[in-house]
Amino acid sequence: MTDIVLSTHFFKTSKFMMKTFKTSTLLILCIVCLSACKKHPQTYQNPLPIAFGDPYILAASDGKYYMYGTGGVEDGFRACVSDDLLSWKELGQIFKGNTKTSWSTANFWAPEVYEIKGKYYMLYSADWRENPNNEGENFRIGIAVADKAQGPFLDLMDRPIFDPGYPIIDGNLLFEPDGKIYLYYSRCCYKNPVESEVADWAKKQGLFEEIEESWIYGVELAPDFSGIIGEPQLLLQPPFKMDDKQAEWESRSVTSKEINRRWTEGSFIFKNKNTYYMMYSANYFGGKNYAVGYATADSPLGPFVKAENNPILQANTKEGGVVTGTGHNMVFTSPSGQMYCVYHGRTEATGDERLVFIDRMDIQENGQLIVHGPTTSQQTISK
Repeated sequence: MTDIVLSTHFFKTSKFMMKTFKTSTLLILCIVCLSACKKHPQTYQNPLPIAFGDPYILAASDGKYYMYGTGGVEDGFRACVSDDLLSWKELGQIFKGNTKTSWSTANFWAPEVYEIKGKYYMLYSADWRENPNNEGENFRIGIAVADKAQGPFLDLMDRPIFDPGYPIIDGNLLFEPDGKIYLYYSRCCYKNPVESEVADWAKKQGLFEEIEESWIYGVELAPDFSGIIGEPQLLLQPPFKMDDKQAEWESRSVTSKEINRRWTEGSFIFKNKNTYYMMYSANYFGGKNYAVGYATADSPLGPFVKAENNPILQANTKEGGVVTGTGHNMVFTSPSGQMYCVYHGRTEATGDERLVFIDRMDIQENGQLIVHGPTTSQQTISK
C-alpha cells in the first residue's frame, strides 16, 4: 500500500554519555524525554495530499480512521486509513459498481459509511440503470454493506433505496435515540426551473432564460434501509427574494454569470444539545464560489432556519489566501471533544483538482457554528 504522509514534527532527545551518571539517573532522564515527546502536539497542513471530492471520515470501532470520497477509481469508490489522522494509507478500490447485476451504472458520488452492530453500511449516489426516458441526469441513492470498514462493499439490494421520480444525490443519515433513522438528500437541479426574484433579475440582465435549483429533502428511513416511511419533506432551498440575507452568497453562480443553476446540496446533519444543525453547500460545485452554510431546527424534519452568520466556509482569495471551491463537508469529533469540519477545496497550485481539508469547528455559547478555515498553515490535531 502507498503511504500518504502529512507534515509531522519530530523531536530528538539528546544522548548524555557522561560516565559519571548513575544508571538510575539515566533511566529517569529517558522517561522524562519520552514523556515530553509523546505529549508534544503533531501537526498537519491543508490541503491534505488526498484527491477526494465529498470526503467522509469514519472513526471506526477498531480505533482507526477511514476516509471515503468521490474520485480516484472507475465505477465505484476507494478509501484511505489512518491511525492518527496524520499519516494515511491507500486501501484501493473498496466498492465496484456498474456490474451486470448492479443497479448503478456511472457517476459514483458522495459515499458515507456508518458502523452498525458490527456491519458497515455505505450510502452513495450513482446513475440508475433503469432509464426508460433516457434522462440526462438519472441519479438515485443506494446502500452497500461490508463486514469491514475497508470493504469490500456489496449492494444491499439490486435497486436504489427508493425512487422519488426525480434525480437525487448526496444522501446523509441521522440516527435518533428512539431508533428512528432519517435520510436527507438533494433533489438535483435537472429539469427543476424555479421562479424567483433572482431568476427574474437574471432574465432581465440577459444572462439566463431560467434558473434551475436543487433542494434538500428529509424523510424517515426504514430500519432495514429497504425504503422510506412517509413522504419526503422539503427542508431547504435557495432564497426567493433578492433582499434575503442568504441571497447574495447562495446566488453567486448566477450573478457571476457562471451557470443558470442554484444549488442547495451536500447536507450533513447532527444534533448539539437540543438543536439540529444542518450544514449544506451552495453554488456550482465545480467553481470557485462553492461555499458552506448551515440551518437549525428543533426536530429532525424542521422547519429549518438558515443562520445569520452564513456562509461559514468560503473562498479566502479576497483576504489574500489561495483556497477556493470549499464545500460538501462532514463533521467528526475527536476523542478529546474537538469538532472538525472535513471538506474538499481547491488551491491556485492544484487547479481544478479537489483535495481534502480538515479544519477546527466550534459551536459557541450563543449556538453559532464557526469553522476556523479554510487554512493552509500548520494545524494541530487534538486527540
